Amino acid sequence: MVEMSREAFEAAVDEGLELIPDELLDLVDNVVILIEDEPAGDDPELLGLYDGIALTERGNYGFGELPDRIFIYRGPTLRMCETEEEVRDEVAITVVHEIAHHFGIDDERLHELGWD
Repeated sequence: MVEMSREAFEAAVDEGLELIPDELLDLVDNVVILIEDEPAGDDPELLGLYDGIALTERGNYGFGELPDRIFIYRGPTLRMCETEEEVRDEVAITVVHEIAHHFGIDDERLHELGWD
């Protein structure tokens, strides 16, 4: 397990976002990225979660909709990593993975692309 301040973890999330080309980030629509200490559901090892409607499925998505949410979970990430470098790498993968879900890319396709 790695000890890392919340600020350093937030910086790692920012670094993960910087890996995504601006052309793609410009297409991200109505999404907020939240850092939580632990996942709320039944999977204590969950590193991230996309909670929303993918762009490919939005249909009549209109004005005033609540934002989609991407959760990045600090506790499980720190527990699975042994160094801060591993944390940064894992956070980057998780950020890309969850943003891909926003674009409608499922886990199977992400696996094919090597993002698992």
